[in-house]
Amino acid sequence: MKNIAVLTSGGDSPGMNACIRAIVRSANKKKIQVHGIQYGYDGLINNDFKILSPYDVGNTIHIGGTILKSARSDEFRTNKGRNKAHNNLQSNNIDGLIVLGGDGSLTGAKIFVEEFNFKVIGIPCTIDNDIYGTDYSIGFSTARETVVNAIDKIRDTASSHERIFIVEVMGRESGFLALESGVASGAELILIPENNNSMDEVIKSIKKINDKKKSVIIVYAEGCKFGTLNELSNKIKNNIQNSNVRVSILGHIQRGGIPSPSDRILASILGYESINKITEGYTNKMVGIINQNTMLLDLEDAISKKKNINLSLNKMSNIISRY
Repeated sequence: MKNIAVLTSGGDSPGMNACIRAIVRSANKKKIQVHGIQYGYDGLINNDFKILSPYDVGNTIHIGGTILKSARSDEFRTNKGRNKAHNNLQSNNIDGLIVLGGDGSLTGAKIFVEEFNFKVIGIPCTIDNDIYGTDYSIGFSTARETVVNAIDKIRDTASSHERIFIVEVMGRESGFLALESGVASGAELILIPENNNSMDEVIKSIKKINDKKKSVIIVYAEGCKFGTLNELSNKIKNNIQNSNVRVSILGHIQRGGIPSPSDRILASILGYESINKITEGYTNKMVGIINQNTMLLDLEDAISKKKNINLSLNKMSNIISRY
């Protein structure tokens, strides 16, 4: 194996650059040249490749985002697009591909492997932390820290004005980021998709909390299905007398920022291991980490199996955060 390509796809997550750095330098140790693909799968289709030396990735471990840029590629969803991508890998003499991204990116990697029997290793990078087969995905730790810092600041004004603040947190269909951020910030109520709350149950809980304290922080995961953010806000106003409600949508601030030490370490480990595994001949796999041990699992399992959330954290939070 002489040439490997690496790309970052989908939503960016803090720590991607630390992972790219580890990939390039680990490959260099094995005398393998790494080609960075710009703009994710679109760059693979458009032949947007550049060689990365160990020096090119210097001073990047602390930088958020991705030096390779990222995109969501509609063209890669087509047979024609994937054929172009495969032809470009062959014309550049690429022997293997490492894909950094979430479930959509890993799904694309799986399809590509099965169509062309190409060596591909996936690395879980998403602030949602919803990828099966790894305790944490790259970016989650930093996003959690960002959310907690934001809630700490919101709490200052919520307390000063005795307001109920609903803080919307990213996570798509999962509540990992909302749950852990909510526990760490002492939120009075944490609403996540996995709990299957009804609007009536939620309002009842808020009333009970509001009877004891007027300043309330509600962490609301964007994937909640019992009602929209505005519907919840209006329900509170209509059902809780004299309630002073504000909504804060944290948005894309959750994806940016300096990667936390935990994300830098995780990214370095997974980047290093991806080179080891692809040079050992593995393909159609994802590298992850469970109980501080690196793991290798099928991409099919990573994208199709549901990762369980620790609902006992929510139960604990309900007991210790409402005084």
